Amino acid sequence: MHSKHIDQTPSPARQQTAASAVSAAPARRSRGLKNPAVSAGALLVVGASLLALTGCGNSASGSDSDDGASAAAPPAGNKGGKHLSKLLWMGDSIAEAEAPALGAAMKAGGVEFKSIASAGGGTVVKGEGPTATFADDTFKSLAKAVGSFHPDVIAYQVTTYDWGTPAQQSSSYEHLAKVAKDAGAELVLVSAPPFKIDEFYKDHESAIKSAPKAAEETAEKNADQARFLDASALWGTDSAAAKAQRSKDGIHSCQQGSAAFANWLGQELSKNYSFTPAAADQWAKGSWTGDKVYGQLKCG
Repeated sequence: MHSKHIDQTPSPARQQTAASAVSAAPARRSRGLKNPAVSAGALLVVGASLLALTGCGNSASGSDSDDGASAAAPPAGNKGGKHLSKLLWMGDSIAEAEAPALGAAMKAGGVEFKSIASAGGGTVVKGEGPTATFADDTFKSLAKAVGSFHPDVIAYQVTTYDWGTPAQQSSSYEHLAKVAKDAGAELVLVSAPPFKIDEFYKDHESAIKSAPKAAEETAEKNADQARFLDASALWGTDSAAAKAQRSKDGIHSCQQGSAAFANWLGQELSKNYSFTPAAADQWAKGSWTGDKVYGQLKCG
């Protein structure tokens, strides 16, 4: 759902432009992008570090990125926190589009990365209708990944399919927290970026709005091993705004937005875990920018 299948690999010149813009960008964006899905070298603020990468993004690989740059400085991780050596990433097609950049950033920081994000599903919320089946499938994939990958941290981005009552959302997130705890992993729940509520999502708008609150409350109840990250600090709350960096479909991100997210999440993880994220210029121009997920929404 919400996928297009056209391969389009960015050229080395575009990759170089993206990487060089990391250090050259101003502290704040002075104007919005009229079409973030196809703008090359567009700038986006992520904390103190800026990333500029071409294009847009969605869907079908979202797993391990093969960019192996070495770790660099900013900022030093929480040395008193749990050591982060393996990160398991979960979510829907939005998370899939973020996964190549996140994998590159994690690997550059010395962290093994695996994604089980899934287009057209990926939810853990056992609500009504087809999402109940989606949730069952997600937990099966999770059990497999936990058994083979043995993550220290499981990060779940709230999906566009987390449909259900607030009670169903809470019980499902609680179940996810228990699975993580039983696996010896900590859980990070991340709010979804703002996205366009089109005809497909319109009937589920109330559930989409209640999901982040349910996730945050679950993290608070399980504060010894779970935490909630509000990604609106990065994206804002308006999917149509330039800050949200949505692709032409108003839902997914391109390379630029995905890199911004990877950089932001790395900074957030470093506040809670013994992990030092690599500087963006160590991974931002890697081969991940040509991942097939970015061709499917005609990313530049």
